[in-house]
Amino acid sequence: MTSIEDDAKKEDAEAPVAPPAKSTKQIVIAWARRVLVLVVIGFAGWQVAKSWNEVWATLKTLSWSAVLISELFVLAGIFLGAYAWQIMVDDLGKPIGFLRGSQFYLVGSLGKYVPGSVWAYLLQMELGRKAGVPRARIFVGTLISLGVSVVAMSLLGLLSLPSVLDHAPNAVWLFALLPLGIIALHPKVLTWGTSLVLKLLRKAPLDHELRYGIVGKLLGVQVASYVCYGTHLWVLAESAGSPTFRDWLLTIGAISVGLLGGIFVFILPSGAGVRDAILVGVLASTLPASQALAFALVSRLMFIVGEVLSAGVGWVLPKLKRTPAEVPAEA
Repeated sequence: MTSIEDDAKKEDAEAPVAPPAKSTKQIVIAWARRVLVLVVIGFAGWQVAKSWNEVWATLKTLSWSAVLISELFVLAGIFLGAYAWQIMVDDLGKPIGFLRGSQFYLVGSLGKYVPGSVWAYLLQMELGRKAGVPRARIFVGTLISLGVSVVAMSLLGLLSLPSVLDHAPNAVWLFALLPLGIIALHPKVLTWGTSLVLKLLRKAPLDHELRYGIVGKLLGVQVASYVCYGTHLWVLAESAGSPTFRDWLLTIGAISVGLLGGIFVFILPSGAGVRDAILVGVLASTLPASQALAFALVSRLMFIVGEVLSAGVGWVLPKLKRTPAEVPAEA
């Protein structure tokens, strides 16, 4: 029995206790989050209303075929993200398989639409626990996968760096930690860092050192996921004009920077407003502001549709096909 599993068994053996009453500080913070979400939504609504004629003119140029193909790229990126997460979780214990893993990841990911995106990770852990996978194992897998995805987004974001410097300079700080992130990808460093976080959380450290193959595979799949997201945006732009190969690289970089910014502003549901503002700023280097805003709005909607659809698929498939991936409780 591994140390992670030992720790999880002790945790789950504890008798459930009633949640403590919220303090005044917690109540104030909760209401502050709600107000902030309303402010972001209000500001976004005002921007759309102000440019609605130009935005609508762009939306009318989008063909249904382009929208469908674009949505398929969104779904491909989402499922690649689920596969990357499953790679890491499988390396930490008995393999759970893609069907079961996608159920935990995709359904749990809907929690990010609740203010404070940490709910997505908590929901993934709870779904895993109910299926017999220790919370600690899900947590560690998510922690490492998230760290690698941040590096992947930062690397791809370099494709749009000139545009970021010119049109979204406030987002430049997102690249500041990239050198440290690359160093942290070394298996020894990543293992040490993960064990340090677990120690701070009073959890057992990793029981084995991460391998080059696993870290490299995880990074590669994450990069492929964000390339799909950028291609989704490029297909939309192609429907409204004649984008070039350079524009394709720009959309990959733009959406990577936008998603990266949304992660750091975790207090908002799915980085609401922040991702879109960065996206508009970067795309404005090659598109009129109204077109950039229209594409950002459509992209946001298509991500919501894609994540709901993929969560539905992730929930149903394991029930339709009973496989060895039906994981028994780990001792």
